[in-house]
Parts: sequence; C-alpha cells; structure tokens
Amino acid sequence: MSKHQEATTAKRRWRSMLWTVLAVFFLAAALPSASYLFAQTSSGELPQRQFSEESETNPRSDMWRSARRGEGGFTNQSGPYVTNELINNSGENYRQIRMGPLTTVGGWFLVVVFLAITAFYLLMGQKKIDGGRSGQTVVRWQTYERFLHWLVALGFVILAVTGLSLLFGRTVLIPVFGHVGFSAWAEVAYSTHNLVGPVFAVALVVMILLFIRHNVPNKTDLQWFKQGGGIIGNKHPSAGKMNGGEKVWFWVGVFALGLTAAVTGFIALFPNWGFQTREIMSLVLILHATAGILWIGLFLGHAYIGTLGTEGALEGMTRGRVDVAWAKQHHDLWYQDVLASGEKPVSEEELKARKHQTGPSGSAAGQQGS
Repeated sequence: MSKHQEATTAKRRWRSMLWTVLAVFFLAAALPSASYLFAQTSSGELPQRQFSEESETNPRSDMWRSARRGEGGFTNQSGPYVTNELINNSGENYRQIRMGPLTTVGGWFLVVVFLAITAFYLLMGQKKIDGGRSGQTVVRWQTYERFLHWLVALGFVILAVTGLSLLFGRTVLIPVFGHVGFSAWAEVAYSTHNLVGPVFAVALVVMILLFIRHNVPNKTDLQWFKQGGGIIGNKHPSAGKMNGGEKVWFWVGVFALGLTAAVTGFIALFPNWGFQTREIMSLVLILHATAGILWIGLFLGHAYIGTLGTEGALEGMTRGRVDVAWAKQHHDLWYQDVLASGEKPVSEEELKARKHQTGPSGSAAGQQGS
C-alpha cells in the first residue's frame, strides 16, 4: 500500500471515530427525550399543560405543596401517631436548626465564654484573702451536702462531654479522629449519656430541694451586685451563706436550665408516654440542647469563681471547712450566724490533733459545730 493510500485510510478511520463519538452523545441525549415524547404523544398530539381555569400552577406542584404543609392524604403506614400525613417536615426542620444555630451560635457562645473567663483571669488574677489566712476554720458544708454536690457535678461533667461530642462531633471530632474513630466514640457517648442522665436528674432534684432554703433572694443580694460581687474591685459586699452570684447560678442554672434539661431528657429518652409526636420530639431535642449549652456556659463561670477565681472557696466543698478570714471577707453575715449558733473556730493544729485521735475519717472534727 502506497503512502497516499495509507494517509487516506487513516483519515477515514479518524472520521469514523469522530462520527461514532458524536452519534453516541446524540443518542444519549435524544433517546430519553424521544421515549418521553412517544409515551406522551401516543394519541398523536404533543403534551399540553393541563392547568385548571382557577389556577395558573401545575396541579402536581399544588399537590406536593399541600403535602409539604401537612394537609391530609392517605397512607398505609401504621402507628399510634399516624394521621394520613404524606410528608412530615419536623425532622428536616430539626436538622436545619441543629446543624445551623445550635452548632454555630451555640459553639461560638461557649468559645466566647471560655475566652472571656481566660481574659478576666489574666487581667484580674485570683481574688486573694486580704491579710492572708487566719489559720482558724469553721464548718461550711456537711458531708452529705458535699457528697450530693459532687455527685451532681460529676454527672454534669459526663453529660456535658458526651452531649457536646454528639452535638459537635460532625464539625469538630470527625476531622480529628476520622469517621471510624468518631463512630466508636459516639456509640460510647450515646449510651453513657442515656445511662447517666436519669441518675443525674434524680440527684439534681434532691439537691434543689436541699439547697433551696439557702438561695431565697433578699435585699442584700442587690447591694452585692451593685458592688461588683466582690470579684471586681477591692470591695467586700455583705452576703449570707449564699451570695447573689451563687443564687443566680442556683435559680437560672441549676433550677431553670437544669430542670429543663432533665425534663426534656426524660421525654426524649422514653418516647412512649402517649403524647410524643414528631413535632414534639423535635422541639424537645432543640430545647434539651439549648438548655445544655446555656447551662455549660454558666457552669464555666461558676467553676472558675469557685476554683481559680477565689482563694479558699473550693475548700468548702472539698474539706467542708473554710478559713475564718475567707468567711469574714465573702460571707460575713453567714459567719455572724455561725458564731451566734455557738460554733467556735478551730485551728488547723487542733484539727490535725483531732484527726489523729479519731482516725482517717476525722469524724470528731466534722461534728464540731455541725
């Protein structure tokens, strides 16, 4: 074969390949349309828009709009809450809120609170006891009160960690641990959250009933707030056993947000009380997460003031006793009531001697002035 014939053959092959490719693309686009047109024009006429005289919209679109609005229809689904509703938007609405405001606004809220507390500590430092410790202590909390407090605190921390892991796992934990790692942790977090929740709720109610008598608001609380609560500046406003800030924590955090989280948690965990529709369950989950986020934000402030923020404050819940100088500075009215009840301050040396005499439990020291 001559070179001219070879060149001609090569051109024919390229033209055949080009036309074949064009034919494939044409048929891929034309056949689906042709089959649709054939089905619609079997009577020999092209399909026409069959709109009613009263409406300029497609009847099929009207049907789906009605279904989206939750209007009645017919379904063969069975269950206690089935009302022949073709489409229920509550799940999608919940998903949009959960992945929108809850994870964005809620997440940034916690970040801002943490940064604000950190900045406050760096600028103000720890609130020291003026003149140092006296070496004399008085009983502030009994053993059973401290046990209940730490039981609730431990449950709160576990629920906060597991709850935040489930809420922010997709955006925070998956990029760090990957899908497999997060899946394993999410299963543990979910089970732990559901097991600890009921125990925590019962302990929370008991603590509210036990501490409510110490948190009744009074006029002294207003003066406490006017003077910056003692943590701002060098003033030491008067306070009873619980100051104004602790009462806010109790009523807003423990009582309002705590009970909201507990009640919504029970409703979500036991959806068989006869009233939990999809809409109610979606609302309950939103309220549960919102209350949890707000409560965690308040807890960060409460934990800071009771530990790093104030010298000697944590000892009341760890040892059960506080230094007299701390009591006079932060809870002077309560300290006066302690002295009026007949309790006398005890030195650290005397406490050590009592502990040595009574053994590791130190029951005699705990009973002094109780």
